[in-house]
Amino acid sequence: MKSLPLAALVALHLALAPAAQAKLSRAESAMAKTVAAEQARSLALLEKLVNQNSGSLNLEGVEKVGQMMRAELEPLGFKVEWKPMTDTGRAGHLIATHAGNPATKRLLLIAHLDTVFEPDSPFQKFTRKGDMGEGPGASDDKGGMVVIVAALRAMQTAGTLKDANIEIHMTGDEEDSGSPIEKARADLIAAGKRSDVALDFEGLVRDGPGDSGGADMGSVARRSSDSWTVTATGKSAHSSGIFSAAAGDGAIYELTRIIARFRTELPEPNLTFNVGLIAGGQQAELDAGGIRATVNGKTNIIAPIAIARGDLRALSPEQIARVKAKMASIVAEHAPGTDAKIAFDPGGYPSMAPTDGNRALLTKLNGVNRDLGLAEMAPLDPLKRGAGDISFVAADVDGLAGLGPHSTGDHAPGEAVDIPSIARQATRAAILMSRLSAEKR
Repeated sequence: MKSLPLAALVALHLALAPAAQAKLSRAESAMAKTVAAEQARSLALLEKLVNQNSGSLNLEGVEKVGQMMRAELEPLGFKVEWKPMTDTGRAGHLIATHAGNPATKRLLLIAHLDTVFEPDSPFQKFTRKGDMGEGPGASDDKGGMVVIVAALRAMQTAGTLKDANIEIHMTGDEEDSGSPIEKARADLIAAGKRSDVALDFEGLVRDGPGDSGGADMGSVARRSSDSWTVTATGKSAHSSGIFSAAAGDGAIYELTRIIARFRTELPEPNLTFNVGLIAGGQQAELDAGGIRATVNGKTNIIAPIAIARGDLRALSPEQIARVKAKMASIVAEHAPGTDAKIAFDPGGYPSMAPTDGNRALLTKLNGVNRDLGLAEMAPLDPLKRGAGDISFVAADVDGLAGLGPHSTGDHAPGEAVDIPSIARQATRAAILMSRLSAEKR
C-alpha cells in the first residue's frame, strides 16, 4: 500500500489553515500531527481488520477481530476483557478500560466488531481505489474502530491520555443482536450508567450537495428500531360467499384493511413504518426467524390466514409507546367474520432522543471544528440515520453519534470508506476526548 508524504497528508487529510492551528494548544497541535503521520499505519490496520471476516454469525471471526483490537488497546494502557456471549447465540464483546484522574469526566466509546457480511458473501477483501477503501465493514464499523485507535494513539503521544477515564465497548452483535437483548446489552447499559459522556464511532453522515456527499453533520439523535407481526384470521369457505354474513371478508382483506389504515392514520414527524413481508392463503406460516413464509391457497377459497411483518422507527420512548398503542387500536377493530392480533418482537433497539445535553456535546465538537479551521457541523435530521448501540445508553448519559469515517454503500457489496475522513475524524475525536476528559465531573 502506497503512503503519502507527511506534508501531503497534513494538507489533504486535515486541511488546517495556519490561523486555525494557532487556536490549538500545543498538545492539540501534536495530536493533529500524530494522526497525519500515522495515516499509513491506520490504513494498514483497516485492511487487516476488513480482511478478517466478522459477520455477526461468524463467532470465531468476530472474536479474532476482538483479538486484533486487544493488541491495539493494551499497549495504550487499557485493561482489556473479552466478554463471551455464546449463550445469546453470538461471539461476545470487547470491553477496555483506562483509569485516569478520578475527579474528571468518564467517557464511554462505542463501536462494533461485527459486519453484515457472513463468510458465504462474495464480498470479502479490502481494495484501495484512490481515496476510497472498499471492503466488508470498511466503514461500518471497522473504520470506526480505526478512528478510535488513531485518536487514542494521538492522545498518548500528546500526553492527554494518561489522565483520561475512558471505557470502550466494542459489541460483537450490533448488526444482528443476540437474544435475549437484555443480556446481550447488559454490560453496555451498565457502562452508560457510570459514564458522563457517550461517543459513538459509527459512520459520519454527510448531507447536501457536493461531490463529496455534502457537509459533515453532527448526530445528536438516532431513531429506534422495532419489529411487529400482524396475524389476521377469517373463515375458510367457498369464494362465492365472500362478503356474506356467513363467510365474512376473509383474512387477506382484513390484513390489507389494517395495513391501509396504518398507511393513512399513523404518519407523523420522525416516524417510519415498513411492511417487509406479507403472506396469506389457505395456509401460511413463518419460519423461526420470521424472515421466510410458507404459503399456499386457491383462487376459489376464502383465505383463513394472512400474516404481515414490518418495522417501526421513532425518535422517543413516548412516540414509540403512542404509535404502538395506535397500531393496536387499529388492529382491534375487525371486518365482518375476521379477527386479528398484533405482536411486537422483544429486543428492539431504543431511540436516542435529541436532548439538550446531546446538543451541548455537538456545540463542544463545533468548538473543536472552529479551532481546526473546519466548518461547523449542523445537527443531522434523525430520519437520515438508522438505529445503533448508543441508544441503549441514551436514557442515562449525554451522547454524540457518527464519529467514525464517512462512507458509501454501507451494508451492500461495494461498501467503501472515504479514506481522508479517517484522519479528519480521528483528529476531531482526539481533541474532543482530550477536552472532555479534562472537565470535572
